[in-house]
Amino acid sequence: MAIWNLGSINIDHVYRMDKLPRPGETLAADSYSIGLGGKGANQSIAAAQAGAPTHHLGAMGQGDDWVIDRLHARGVDTTYILRLADQVTGHALILLDGSAENSIIIHPGANRALDVSALENAMGAIRPGDTLLLQNETSLQAEAARIARLAGARVIYSAAPFDLDALQAVMPEVSILAMNEGEAQQLFAAIREPLPVEGLLITRGAEGAEYRDLKTGQSWHQPAFPVAPVDTTGAGDTFAGYFAAALDRSDGIPEALRLASGAAALKVTRQGAGDAIPALSEVTDFLASTEA
Repeated sequence: MAIWNLGSINIDHVYRMDKLPRPGETLAADSYSIGLGGKGANQSIAAAQAGAPTHHLGAMGQGDDWVIDRLHARGVDTTYILRLADQVTGHALILLDGSAENSIIIHPGANRALDVSALENAMGAIRPGDTLLLQNETSLQAEAARIARLAGARVIYSAAPFDLDALQAVMPEVSILAMNEGEAQQLFAAIREPLPVEGLLITRGAEGAEYRDLKTGQSWHQPAFPVAPVDTTGAGDTFAGYFAAALDRSDGIPEALRLASGAAALKVTRQGAGDAIPALSEVTDFLASTEA
């Protein structure tokens, strides 16, 4: 099987400081760095590092060749990434405080300028049993989900950044809906009827993660692994990519939750986003050394 990810590609501009600025406040950063990010790129790297054949679907500007090189170096197939002459590569401004909390501003750029015919051509290779990952940082999410479900593939949608209209447009084609606790609260406040998905994955930070099988009513909970956080950016994406890769290799839900939780725990001990996502061997060593 394989992972297909219609996902954002961002260049992260990271500013580190003791505290995040309040409205109207100007603060000087202690440091500045540039790295690879975007929910889509992060999830592709995580899935590839977890051992799944991973094809990234997306777009970026014609410069920034180092982004392609870095994705390829982390095991991601970049064949289907469009290079658009009239768009800039998406980018994010990330403010990171001394407690590893962050505030993020995103400019989507090429991520929101995808071409439907190019997407259809690229997804012609998706097969039954494959998995499509989606997040709310690109255009054509609903179109991609329909193509995947018609092909017999699983669709995992990360409802982030949360937007109810975007979620409702894609949800009829979604197999598993992935959210953090805040996003889940927004969803349940807006929609009270049963959700038209097979499974619900909710990450709760230090309280761990849970998976609800909405067809059988069964649920599983995975405690978080205690670590000293350095940078929480991309932790949820790491979890989602590893979780998808585990399902792709036919792991059970408890095993997928534990693997993904271990990967996310290791990620937050490192600075950066996509560049800081751990390899499978590192995650398995970590899990072997812990009792959680």
